[in-house]
Amino acid sequence: MSELALPADPLALFAGWFADVHAFGLPEPNAMVLATASGDGMPSARTVLLKGYGPQGFRFFTNLTSRKGRDLAENPRGALVFPWHAMHRQVRVAGPVDELSRDESAAYFRTRPYGSRLGAWASERQSGVIPGRDVLERRFAELAERWPEEPPDAPAPLGGGIPLPEFWGGYRLVPESIEFWQGRRDRLHDRIRYRRAARGEQGEWVMERLSP
Repeated sequence: MSELALPADPLALFAGWFADVHAFGLPEPNAMVLATASGDGMPSARTVLLKGYGPQGFRFFTNLTSRKGRDLAENPRGALVFPWHAMHRQVRVAGPVDELSRDESAAYFRTRPYGSRLGAWASERQSGVIPGRDVLERRFAELAERWPEEPPDAPAPLGGGIPLPEFWGGYRLVPESIEFWQGRRDRLHDRIRYRRAARGEQGEWVMERLSP
């Protein structure tokens, strides 16, 4: 990775690497590890799916009352890791996290498969303790009866009216730093970090090489 050959905008480089991942055929190419911390500093990490990215940030959706949702309410900052190990690549992103508007979340929610929309309602207590799986299955069956799935040839959607749950929505992580890691021989890996010279979406990007 030569600094002279890299784009000034890290999102252009991310787009190229993301296209490479899809072409390579990695399973779940948009899987990323999201790290958060509670207000008292207790860290937590889990895998979520990237659902869009651009100059305004990296988007993902989840239950707003889950562990990550509670963390982000107390401490609205996060970090992402894209672990593309089969390609000897990794991308790390860090920055503040904003909640998406209800309209944005509703627009995405409508694109989810029928079962996923019901599942979001059934898992209202995400990250909470439940007595057994049967609780989820009974709740799912109740919701399926309330909002039946529309047949393929139905003239009007029956289950298409599943509303966006109040406890479910989206976030965007606004990158203040993006690091690209490329594996090399003898552990002399390439690490190129882009960071904002000033906070905010309009800050200029500074490119730096980090020691591996």
